[in-house]
Amino acid sequence: MQYRRIGEVQVSAIGLGGMPMSIEGRPDEARSIATVHAALDAGITLIDTADAYHLLAGEVGHNETLIAKALASYGGDTSGVLVATKGGHLRPGDGSWTKNGSPDYLKRACEASLKRLGVDAIGLYQFHRPDPTVAYADSVGAIRDLLDEGKIRMAGISNANPEQILLANEILGGRLVSVQNQFSPRFRSSEPELDLCDRLGIAFLPWSPLGGISRAADLGSAHGEFTRVAEAHGVSPQQVCLAWMLAKSEHVVPIPGSSRPETIRDSAAAADLVLTAEELASLD
Repeated sequence: MQYRRIGEVQVSAIGLGGMPMSIEGRPDEARSIATVHAALDAGITLIDTADAYHLLAGEVGHNETLIAKALASYGGDTSGVLVATKGGHLRPGDGSWTKNGSPDYLKRACEASLKRLGVDAIGLYQFHRPDPTVAYADSVGAIRDLLDEGKIRMAGISNANPEQILLANEILGGRLVSVQNQFSPRFRSSEPELDLCDRLGIAFLPWSPLGGISRAADLGSAHGEFTRVAEAHGVSPQQVCLAWMLAKSEHVVPIPGSSRPETIRDSAAAADLVLTAEELASLD
Protein backbone atom coordinates (compact mmCIF):
# COMPACT_ATOMS: atom_id res chain seq x y z
CA MET A 1 0.00 0.00 0.00
CA GLN A 2 1.20 3.47 -0.91
CA TYR A 3 0.45 6.44 1.34
CA ARG A 4 -0.54 10.07 1.01
CA ARG A 5 -1.36 12.88 3.40
CA ILE A 6 -4.48 14.61 4.60
CA GLY A 7 -3.28 17.55 6.61
CA GLU A 8 -0.52 16.15 8.80
CA VAL A 9 -1.99 12.65 8.82
CA GLN A 10 -0.64 9.86 6.66
CA VAL A 11 -3.39 7.76 5.04
CA SER A 12 -3.54 4.97 2.49
CA ALA A 13 -3.61 6.20 -1.11
CA ILE A 14 -6.99 4.47 -1.53
CA GLY A 15 -9.79 4.94 0.98
CA LEU A 16 -13.06 3.11 1.60
CA GLY A 17 -16.39 4.86 1.01
CA GLY A 18 -19.04 3.50 3.35
CA MET A 19 -22.24 4.72 1.69
CA PRO A 20 -23.18 1.49 -0.20
CA MET A 21 -23.35 -0.36 3.12
CA SER A 22 -26.18 1.79 4.42
CA ILE A 23 -28.47 3.06 1.65
CA GLU A 24 -30.74 1.40 -0.89
CA GLY A 25 -29.60 -2.11 -1.82
CA ARG A 26 -27.37 -2.40 1.23
CA PRO A 27 -26.15 -5.85 2.27
CA ASP A 28 -26.61 -7.47 5.66
CA GLU A 29 -24.47 -6.20 8.49
CA ALA A 30 -22.16 -9.22 8.51
CA ARG A 31 -21.08 -8.63 4.90
CA SER A 32 -20.56 -4.93 5.53
CA ILE A 33 -18.37 -5.61 8.54
CA ALA A 34 -16.44 -8.19 6.53
CA THR A 35 -15.91 -5.50 3.87
CA VAL A 36 -14.46 -3.05 6.39
CA HIS A 37 -12.22 -5.77 7.81
CA ALA A 38 -11.04 -6.69 4.29
CA ALA A 39 -10.20 -3.04 3.67
CA LEU A 40 -8.15 -2.89 6.85
CA ASP A 41 -6.39 -6.15 5.98
CA ALA A 42 -5.48 -4.62 2.59
CA GLY A 43 -3.83 -1.66 4.28
CA ILE A 44 -6.59 0.91 3.91
CA THR A 45 -6.45 3.50 6.69
CA LEU A 46 -9.05 6.04 5.48
CA ILE A 47 -12.76 5.32 5.86
CA ASP A 48 -15.30 7.89 4.68
CA THR A 49 -18.80 8.00 6.13
CA ALA A 50 -21.58 10.54 6.86
CA ASP A 51 -24.55 10.88 9.16
CA ALA A 52 -26.78 10.95 6.05
CA TYR A 53 -25.72 7.47 4.92
CA HIS A 54 -28.86 5.66 5.96
CA LEU A 55 -32.12 4.46 4.45
CA LEU A 56 -34.98 5.05 6.88
CA ALA A 57 -35.86 8.32 8.60
CA GLY A 58 -35.27 6.85 12.06
CA GLU A 59 -31.77 5.54 11.47
CA VAL A 60 -29.69 8.68 11.02
CA GLY A 61 -26.02 7.78 11.36
CA HIS A 62 -26.52 4.13 10.36
CA ASN A 63 -23.20 4.03 8.53
CA GLU A 64 -21.27 5.80 11.29
CA THR A 65 -22.54 3.25 13.80
CA LEU A 66 -21.68 0.41 11.42
CA ILE A 67 -18.14 1.69 10.86
CA ALA A 68 -17.59 2.10 14.60
CA LYS A 69 -18.80 -1.47 15.20
CA ALA A 70 -16.55 -2.85 12.45
CA LEU A 71 -13.49 -1.08 13.85
CA ALA A 72 -14.25 -2.26 17.38
CA SER A 73 -14.58 -5.89 16.24
CA TYR A 74 -11.41 -5.91 14.12
CA GLY A 75 -8.68 -8.09 15.56
CA GLY A 76 -5.79 -5.79 14.64
CA ASP A 77 -4.61 -2.31 15.52
CA THR A 78 -6.93 0.45 14.27
CA SER A 79 -5.21 3.39 15.94
CA GLY A 80 -3.86 4.59 12.60
CA VAL A 81 -7.26 4.59 10.86
CA LEU A 82 -8.69 8.00 9.97
CA VAL A 83 -12.48 8.05 9.99
CA ALA A 84 -13.86 10.99 8.01
CA THR A 85 -17.51 11.89 8.41
CA LYS A 86 -19.77 14.66 7.16
CA GLY A 87 -22.72 16.80 8.22
CA GLY A 88 -25.16 19.08 6.42
CA HIS A 89 -26.96 16.56 4.21
CA LEU A 90 -30.14 14.77 5.32
CA ARG A 91 -32.35 11.90 4.19
CA PRO A 92 -36.01 12.24 5.22
CA GLY A 93 -36.61 8.55 4.51
CA ASP A 94 -38.50 8.89 1.23
CA GLY A 95 -35.42 8.40 -0.93
CA SER A 96 -34.70 12.11 -1.28
CA TRP A 97 -31.72 14.13 -0.08
CA THR A 98 -32.12 17.52 1.60
CA LYS A 99 -29.69 20.09 3.03
CA ASN A 100 -29.23 21.97 6.27
CA GLY A 101 -26.14 24.14 6.49
CA SER A 102 -27.19 26.25 9.46
CA PRO A 103 -24.43 26.61 12.05
CA ASP A 104 -26.61 25.37 14.90
CA TYR A 105 -27.59 22.26 12.99
CA LEU A 106 -24.00 21.45 11.95
CA LYS A 107 -22.82 21.73 15.54
CA ARG A 108 -25.60 19.43 16.76
CA ALA A 109 -24.88 17.00 13.95
CA CYS A 110 -21.22 16.90 14.91
CA GLU A 111 -22.07 16.17 18.54
CA ALA A 112 -24.28 13.28 17.45
CA SER A 113 -21.55 11.92 15.15
CA LEU A 114 -19.05 12.05 18.02
CA LYS A 115 -21.32 9.83 20.11
CA ARG A 116 -21.99 7.34 17.30
CA LEU A 117 -18.31 7.03 16.43
CA GLY A 118 -17.39 6.77 20.10
CA VAL A 119 -14.52 9.26 19.92
CA ASP A 120 -13.49 12.39 21.78
CA ALA A 121 -12.71 14.23 18.54
CA ILE A 122 -13.60 13.39 14.93
CA GLY A 123 -10.52 12.83 12.79
CA LEU A 124 -11.87 14.66 9.73
CA TYR A 125 -15.21 16.45 9.67
CA GLN A 126 -16.55 17.73 6.33
CA PHE A 127 -19.37 20.10 5.41
CA HIS A 128 -21.33 17.74 3.19
CA ARG A 129 -23.04 19.98 0.65
CA PRO A 130 -23.71 23.74 0.33
CA ASP A 131 -27.16 24.84 1.46
CA PRO A 132 -28.48 27.62 -0.82
CA THR A 133 -30.59 29.00 2.04
CA VAL A 134 -27.57 29.61 4.28
CA ALA A 135 -24.53 31.78 3.56
CA TYR A 136 -21.62 29.48 2.79
CA ALA A 137 -19.36 31.49 5.07
CA ASP A 138 -21.74 30.87 7.98
CA SER A 139 -21.76 27.10 7.40
CA VAL A 140 -17.98 26.92 7.17
CA GLY A 141 -17.76 29.19 10.19
CA ALA A 142 -19.46 26.46 12.21
CA ILE A 143 -16.83 23.96 11.04
CA ARG A 144 -14.13 26.45 12.10
CA ASP A 145 -15.71 26.72 15.55
CA LEU A 146 -15.74 22.92 15.91
CA LEU A 147 -12.07 22.86 14.95
CA ASP A 148 -11.20 25.61 17.42
CA GLU A 149 -13.13 23.80 20.16
CA GLY A 150 -11.21 20.57 19.56
CA LYS A 151 -14.29 18.56 18.65
CA ILE A 152 -12.78 17.80 15.26
CA ARG A 153 -9.09 17.36 14.46
CA MET A 154 -9.25 18.39 10.80
CA ALA A 155 -11.76 20.21 8.61
CA GLY A 156 -12.88 19.52 5.05
CA ILE A 157 -15.63 20.42 2.61
CA SER A 158 -17.52 18.46 -0.02
CA ASN A 159 -19.28 19.26 -3.29
CA ALA A 160 -17.56 22.64 -3.51
CA ASN A 161 -16.55 24.85 -6.43
CA PRO A 162 -13.22 26.72 -6.66
CA GLU A 163 -14.60 29.91 -5.14
CA GLN A 164 -16.01 27.97 -2.17
CA ILE A 165 -12.71 26.16 -1.69
CA LEU A 166 -10.82 29.45 -1.48
CA LEU A 167 -13.43 30.99 0.82
CA ALA A 168 -13.47 27.96 3.11
CA ASN A 169 -9.69 27.95 3.38
CA GLU A 170 -9.75 31.65 4.24
CA ILE A 171 -12.44 31.21 6.90
CA LEU A 172 -10.56 28.25 8.36
CA GLY A 173 -7.37 30.28 8.53
CA GLY A 174 -5.53 28.13 6.01
CA ARG A 175 -6.54 24.93 7.80
CA LEU A 176 -8.71 23.37 5.08
CA VAL A 177 -7.21 19.90 4.55
CA SER A 178 -9.56 18.22 2.07
CA VAL A 179 -12.16 18.67 -0.65
CA GLN A 180 -14.43 15.76 -1.51
CA ASN A 181 -16.07 16.10 -4.96
CA GLN A 182 -17.51 13.73 -7.51
CA PHE A 183 -14.91 12.72 -10.09
CA SER A 184 -14.74 9.74 -12.44
CA PRO A 185 -14.17 8.90 -16.12
CA ARG A 186 -17.79 9.82 -16.78
CA PHE A 187 -17.83 12.89 -14.51
CA ARG A 188 -14.76 15.03 -15.13
CA SER A 189 -16.13 18.49 -14.45
CA SER A 190 -14.32 18.61 -11.09
CA GLU A 191 -10.93 18.93 -12.82
CA PRO A 192 -10.70 22.65 -11.86
CA GLU A 193 -11.23 21.77 -8.18
CA LEU A 194 -8.68 18.96 -8.41
CA ASP A 195 -6.14 21.34 -9.99
CA LEU A 196 -6.78 23.99 -7.35
CA CYS A 197 -6.33 21.48 -4.53
CA ASP A 198 -3.08 20.35 -6.13
CA ARG A 199 -1.78 23.92 -6.18
CA LEU A 200 -2.84 24.56 -2.58
CA GLY A 201 -1.57 21.23 -1.25
CA ILE A 202 -5.08 20.19 -0.13
CA ALA A 203 -6.20 16.57 -0.41
CA PHE A 204 -8.76 15.93 -3.15
CA LEU A 205 -11.04 12.98 -2.36
CA PRO A 206 -12.98 11.80 -5.44
CA TRP A 207 -16.35 10.29 -4.52
CA SER A 208 -17.99 7.79 -6.87
CA PRO A 209 -14.59 7.45 -8.59
CA LEU A 210 -15.78 4.37 -10.48
CA GLY A 211 -18.95 6.06 -11.74
CA GLY A 212 -21.37 5.38 -8.89
CA ILE A 213 -22.98 2.33 -7.32
CA SER A 214 -25.10 1.40 -10.34
CA ARG A 215 -22.38 2.03 -12.94
CA ALA A 216 -19.12 0.86 -11.36
CA ALA A 217 -19.40 -2.68 -12.72
CA ASP A 218 -19.82 -1.33 -16.27
CA LEU A 219 -16.88 1.07 -16.20
CA GLY A 220 -14.87 -1.01 -18.65
CA SER A 221 -17.65 -1.34 -21.21
CA ALA A 222 -18.53 2.35 -20.96
CA HIS A 223 -14.92 3.49 -21.25
CA GLY A 224 -13.10 1.06 -23.52
CA GLU A 225 -9.64 2.56 -23.13
CA PHE A 226 -9.64 1.56 -19.46
CA THR A 227 -10.35 -2.02 -20.52
CA ARG A 228 -7.49 -2.00 -23.02
CA VAL A 229 -5.02 -0.81 -20.37
CA ALA A 230 -6.44 -3.26 -17.84
CA GLU A 231 -5.92 -6.20 -20.18
CA ALA A 232 -2.30 -5.17 -20.72
CA HIS A 233 -1.69 -5.33 -16.97
CA GLY A 234 -3.95 -8.29 -16.17
CA VAL A 235 -6.09 -6.26 -13.78
CA SER A 236 -9.63 -4.85 -13.70
CA PRO A 237 -10.69 -1.61 -15.46
CA GLN A 238 -11.74 -0.34 -12.04
CA GLN A 239 -8.21 -0.78 -10.72
CA VAL A 240 -6.83 1.07 -13.74
CA CYS A 241 -9.29 3.91 -13.12
CA LEU A 242 -8.10 4.42 -9.56
CA ALA A 243 -4.44 4.24 -10.59
CA TRP A 244 -5.14 6.86 -13.28
CA MET A 245 -6.61 9.15 -10.62
CA LEU A 246 -3.66 8.65 -8.30
CA ALA A 247 -1.30 9.64 -11.12
CA LYS A 248 -3.07 12.98 -11.57
CA SER A 249 -1.74 14.46 -8.34
CA GLU A 250 0.00 13.38 -5.18
CA HIS A 251 -2.91 14.99 -3.34
CA VAL A 252 -5.62 12.73 -4.82
CA VAL A 253 -7.03 10.04 -2.51
CA PRO A 254 -9.96 8.20 -4.15
CA ILE A 255 -12.63 6.78 -1.85
CA PRO A 256 -14.44 4.07 -3.84
CA GLY A 257 -17.63 2.87 -2.19
CA SER A 258 -17.84 -0.84 -1.53
CA SER A 259 -20.06 -3.38 0.16
CA ARG A 260 -18.15 -6.55 -0.75
CA PRO A 261 -14.72 -7.68 0.47
CA GLU A 262 -13.55 -8.66 -3.01
CA THR A 263 -14.24 -5.26 -4.55
CA ILE A 264 -12.41 -3.27 -1.88
CA ARG A 265 -9.43 -5.64 -2.14
CA ASP A 266 -9.32 -4.98 -5.88
CA SER A 267 -9.55 -1.23 -5.32
CA ALA A 268 -6.80 -1.25 -2.70
CA ALA A 269 -4.42 -2.93 -5.16
CA ALA A 270 -4.64 0.15 -7.41
CA ALA A 271 -2.24 1.95 -5.07
CA ASP A 272 0.57 -0.25 -6.36
CA LEU A 273 -0.39 -0.24 -10.05
CA VAL A 274 2.00 1.87 -12.11
CA LEU A 275 0.79 3.07 -15.52
CA THR A 276 3.07 4.36 -18.27
CA ALA A 277 2.95 7.95 -19.45
CA GLU A 278 1.52 6.71 -22.74
CA GLU A 279 -1.22 4.78 -20.99
CA LEU A 280 -2.11 7.75 -18.80
CA ALA A 281 -2.31 10.02 -21.84
CA SER A 282 -4.69 7.59 -23.51
CA LEU A 283 -7.00 7.71 -20.49
CA ASP A 284 -7.21 11.51 -20.20
